[in-house]
Amino acid sequence: MDHPTGTRVSSDTDLQPRPGVTVVDNGTFFSVYAAHAEAVYVCLFEAGDTAGVTERRVPLPHRTHGWWHGFVEGVGPGQRYNLRVDGPWSPHDGHRHNVNKLLIDPYAQALEGDVALTEEIYAHTVEAPEMTGDDEIRSGLDSRACVPRCVVVSDEFEWSIVPRPRHQLSSTVIYEVHVKDLTRLHPDVPEHLRGTYAGMAHPVVVHHLRRLGVTAVELLPVNALFSEPHLLREGLINHWGYNPLSYFAPNPAYAAATDPQGVVDEFKGMVKALHEAGIEVILDVVYNHTCEQGVDGACLSWRGIDAKTYYRLDERGVDVDVTGCGNTLDLSEPIVVQMVLDSLRHWVQAYHVDGFRFDLAVALARGPQHDYDPHHPFLTALRSDPVLSRVKLIAEPWDLGIHGWRTGQFPPPFSEWNDRFRDGTRAFWLTDLNLAHRGESHFGHGVRDVATRLAGSEDIFGANDRGATASINFITAHDGFSLTDLVSYDHKHNEANREGNRDGTNSNRSWNHGLEGPTDTRAVNLLRRRSMRNLLATLLFSTGVPMITAGDEMGHTRQGNNNPYCQDNEITWLNWDLEKWQRDLLETARFLVQLRREYPALRQQHFFRGEPVNSDGTADITWYDVHGHVMQPHRWSDPSTRTLQMFVNGARSHHRSMLLVLHGGSGARDVTLPSPAGVRGYRLLWDSMWNRPGDPGSVNPPGIVTIGASSVRVHLAVDEP
Repeated sequence: MDHPTGTRVSSDTDLQPRPGVTVVDNGTFFSVYAAHAEAVYVCLFEAGDTAGVTERRVPLPHRTHGWWHGFVEGVGPGQRYNLRVDGPWSPHDGHRHNVNKLLIDPYAQALEGDVALTEEIYAHTVEAPEMTGDDEIRSGLDSRACVPRCVVVSDEFEWSIVPRPRHQLSSTVIYEVHVKDLTRLHPDVPEHLRGTYAGMAHPVVVHHLRRLGVTAVELLPVNALFSEPHLLREGLINHWGYNPLSYFAPNPAYAAATDPQGVVDEFKGMVKALHEAGIEVILDVVYNHTCEQGVDGACLSWRGIDAKTYYRLDERGVDVDVTGCGNTLDLSEPIVVQMVLDSLRHWVQAYHVDGFRFDLAVALARGPQHDYDPHHPFLTALRSDPVLSRVKLIAEPWDLGIHGWRTGQFPPPFSEWNDRFRDGTRAFWLTDLNLAHRGESHFGHGVRDVATRLAGSEDIFGANDRGATASINFITAHDGFSLTDLVSYDHKHNEANREGNRDGTNSNRSWNHGLEGPTDTRAVNLLRRRSMRNLLATLLFSTGVPMITAGDEMGHTRQGNNNPYCQDNEITWLNWDLEKWQRDLLETARFLVQLRREYPALRQQHFFRGEPVNSDGTADITWYDVHGHVMQPHRWSDPSTRTLQMFVNGARSHHRSMLLVLHGGSGARDVTLPSPAGVRGYRLLWDSMWNRPGDPGSVNPPGIVTIGASSVRVHLAVDEP
């Protein structure tokens, strides 16, 4: 039952309120799901009491279908609180209740303070410093001084009349970015705002995003988190944030504000400022696991409340881990599905966000037998929910469990990260070109795969009425090499992570162009920068939804670290002090995004059919070889074919036609531009041989042109009068 603010409700009601806290005129309703508990307490604290000496326990008197609930008079916004749950201690049955442990409300909308890595936060007995012990013996230590406080906050915020941008997917350009990394070193952002939500909303940052031309920012996790203990012992943290402590509370570490209400309002202010600039906000969300790790991990919230309900456990009460993080939330349980849906709606309704990217999304759609189900109730609920079905939904279509790779198998309206695009594009421009430079081009992959990716990956997303915008195309992401490192390193260099360089993938499909790491060798740098332009052009001229990783547009390096999840320093922070080649790259990125926006033929909504769109019989797309002839089957299957021409006919949609020429050979090549019916010539708009964008060339008739080694050209087709 919903009790909106301003409604007086009798304090002795036994009607079940909504989950979490519901503030009314004379107090607050609390509701917590703990189906196996014997008692649940709300613990109230005075502001500033980090030691917990003012704790006042209030038992929740009512239990309805596993929900414990009650009313506490006089409680309102600003109140600090936590939970305690008493119940059976039976690890083999999945029960790890311990009333000595102060717990975070799964629905808490704000947190204050940090988790202290001490013996007290474990439900079982452990010994410092490694925090190892017997996970079957219940701890008698109280954790009240070691756990953040939940805070009741107000929903009031002055949004004014700021419409949501609501960009079509075909017009969307995503910018994947970490809130702190973007502005931590920005010289034009006031120092006290650097690395914060307010810093991201600063006019100079918004100006950068608008000039780049992106239509959406995809924020790495912004939920409150707790770093893995092994990182903390090494003096590191989980910088990326994929270790959630709360699904409703924003991370206070990214706020300039110091009070919980201020953190909430600052986040909303960031969204408001981005919306005013026409930029959508997509959140990277982690509902596949929590920060509590496995059964030998900390007891901070869900495990102490009702581990058997919230986590996938086997018959011994041990976590079924398909995430690589020690535990997996069990979305075969309706209560867990409800929590995730409530969290998503909260971010849409309270914070006005525009979409979500689901980390390890396969884990969210595994059924009771742990198999992936595209008709899973959670996916069905998302697709039918009147709020959530109207925002952008993006799946990372894999997890670490058996049969965990599921690219192309999510139902509409989901889009998916397309790892096949990443791998195929890298192979064509880097690993195959490396072979070509070594005279071994007959071992390459040819042009078939890169053509398929350019055309929208219909082989992956063509079924189930998905459409071309189901493919989120990317060359790089937060994990893996940055664009600069992709062309500068053959091998990962993750020593700073203190795991002996064993972490991070070994399959990078990168090429250092002859030297490992930074170099002053001019010839090597020229090749590297051209490869970067080739990769950016392929990304932005491909059908689908392009995603640019923050910093790639200006040559950011992570120093060869392909897994800097624990690096909160200059490895991940963007350096805005740009050299000339970086400024040139930034201008190139802006120009390529502008071309995509200006010419709709470069951003198709639907798959190409290869069918006539003109009365003269010309098709919507035609592929040509180096001689200007229509590609023949033997050309597609020849691994030594390194040149491809893609003619996109704009007639069907009454737009201009475009010709894209890709040459992946190690030397310059004469290429015959094709002569489709109705085309009298081409105007060269951009050439990746250029260090920075130039002026459009004059119109030249179809015929032979010389294209530089390993380069891309985009031409505007000029129709006959």
